[in-house]
Amino acid sequence: MLQPRVGYQNLKDSYLFFGINQKIEAYRNHHPGAHLYRMGIGDVSLPLCDAVIRALHQAVDDQASRDHFHGYMPECGAPFLREAIARFYQDRDLPVTADEVFVSSGASDELGDLLDLFDVSSTALIMEPAYPAYVDANIMAGRKMVYLTAGPENDFLPLPDDRLQADLIYLCSPNNPTGAVCTCGHLQAWVDWANDRGAVILFDAAYEAFVSEDLPRSIFEIPGAESCAIEICSLSKTAGFTGTRLGYTVMPRKLVRQGMNLREMWIRNRTTKTNGVSYILQRGGAAVFTEEGQRQIYENIRVYKENARVLMRALDQAGIRYWGGKNAPYIWMKCPDGMGSWECFDLLLNEIQVVGTPGAGFGACGEGYFRLSTFGDPADTREAAGRLLKLWGKTT
Repeated sequence: MLQPRVGYQNLKDSYLFFGINQKIEAYRNHHPGAHLYRMGIGDVSLPLCDAVIRALHQAVDDQASRDHFHGYMPECGAPFLREAIARFYQDRDLPVTADEVFVSSGASDELGDLLDLFDVSSTALIMEPAYPAYVDANIMAGRKMVYLTAGPENDFLPLPDDRLQADLIYLCSPNNPTGAVCTCGHLQAWVDWANDRGAVILFDAAYEAFVSEDLPRSIFEIPGAESCAIEICSLSKTAGFTGTRLGYTVMPRKLVRQGMNLREMWIRNRTTKTNGVSYILQRGGAAVFTEEGQRQIYENIRVYKENARVLMRALDQAGIRYWGGKNAPYIWMKCPDGMGSWECFDLLLNEIQVVGTPGAGFGACGEGYFRLSTFGDPADTREAAGRLLKLWGKTT
């Protein structure tokens, strides 16, 4: 008799953002026409840059021409995009080669699909607060998980110790939801720990473009990472591809476990389970890595970083403690007056129409905290900041 995968029975009733959307819908039913200031979900508000749009249009025209039409694309990515991404690393003195780059439909998809490489008897280490998909993907697979607490006592950047027992380590820097960014020393400790134990680090670098200080943007800046780490990247927040869906994964040749080369395994996985990302999207992605594309995407990133400064200034004036914002598109604030996360959500929604994300949705360690996204419209962000100040009794 068919046995469904029982891990699904262990999932929580609803995904975090589904619950938020239900509350928003209920509010709108009682307040039709009300304008909400969306600082919650990490979706971008600025359009794709001109260089990308032109490349997408040209690629559409290519598909209308017999001479330039493309059908199935290589499953691991078109050479022109893999080479462009490899040069992006090489320009930062990181020896990544094109055949170590794998084009994907986005970081979220890849973070789930990569679990195919590891037996379900392996143990995953999750640092809480954590992006919910890390947890849910492993629950679905039936994999055992261990949790490492991240909090103010370690600036939301816990370090490994000899008591830990895990095979897969999830690291996200800049972190979602806390905005914390790993130093080279912090990453070196995890790389050494993983190499000593034969573990593998899944390094989520979806927000690397927001790092503006002298901090690592790639785990491959760390000696030894090529033998223990996989890096997963996204163009969603870097270049506004949330509605276009494109990302990439770097899988080093030196990543071998028990005589099996994970890169070769991943090639076989991709060539078996996918038919590749569309030609049109890959041409748009390649434009991101041109000199013009890089200049234009950073113009948009500067807008989001200014949003962060506006929100941080308001929180500073309100005397509210927070993390992130400076090198990340998220601000992780301590809920004032001892409020719970969902209590804070309801207060902001009902009193000042500001929508954020309750920290409890990122695990038990997130209770009492609240995440604000800086991807919103600048005018809305300024208004939301003013409303936060007014709510908590402070004035500019």
